[in-house]
Amino acid sequence: MPTLQQQARALGDPTRYAVFARLCEAGGPLGVSELTDEFSLNHNTIRQHLNRLVEAGLVIERKAPAVGRGRPPFEYLADPVAEGQWGQNGSYEQLSRLLAEIITSGLTPEEVGQRAATRFRVPTPSGDPIADIGVAMARQGFEPEIHPSADGAEGADVVLHNCPFASAASSARDAVCSLHLGIAEGLTGGTDVRVDELVANDPDAADCRLLIRRVEPEVAVEPHRGRLVLRDDQPKAVNS
Repeated sequence: MPTLQQQARALGDPTRYAVFARLCEAGGPLGVSELTDEFSLNHNTIRQHLNRLVEAGLVIERKAPAVGRGRPPFEYLADPVAEGQWGQNGSYEQLSRLLAEIITSGLTPEEVGQRAATRFRVPTPSGDPIADIGVAMARQGFEPEIHPSADGAEGADVVLHNCPFASAASSARDAVCSLHLGIAEGLTGGTDVRVDELVANDPDAADCRLLIRRVEPEVAVEPHRGRLVLRDDQPKAVNS
């Protein structure tokens, strides 16, 4: 039986997560050809992503009803249990609620984000907090990609290839980016990692970076706030 760690790693790939999310929202099975058309990828690439999702216990593969001669093709649907664990809600609906909470509570955006992290945390942690943070960010539409720490420290640099709130962040960047720094900080609560920094680029350019570092157990219990760095220039590529 696949482990939660395997599922978290399978969903860490942005395209694979998008395929899984599409199957979750489809309300019924989809075939390879339908997914190929939607994602503008070739059949082999879609099949590879589907195979990984099936192996991880996230997607069910079954024979489609026979139509005419020849073997019936396979069709795919999200596993109901996995959908309940890893599915997603509308990102702008979530953002509107959080912004309303900032206004009504008097808390800072970072504090509201920290309190809201439980809404985004994976229902059943996999045991790998960095992988779980990647999945939580993928569920929000950030298209994360996890790299080894560029500075050689133990941990990871999580590159967020998409800003699902680009239009809102363009007019209220400090508030929206601080909110997501707080969410990331909240997601690390109770783990041996913490967010050191969020380097936030221009929302339209995206490729923002979360610097996540492992800490000693006695340090992990101490309150910690990361640093928010707002940049307007084009981000540099992070070496894998």
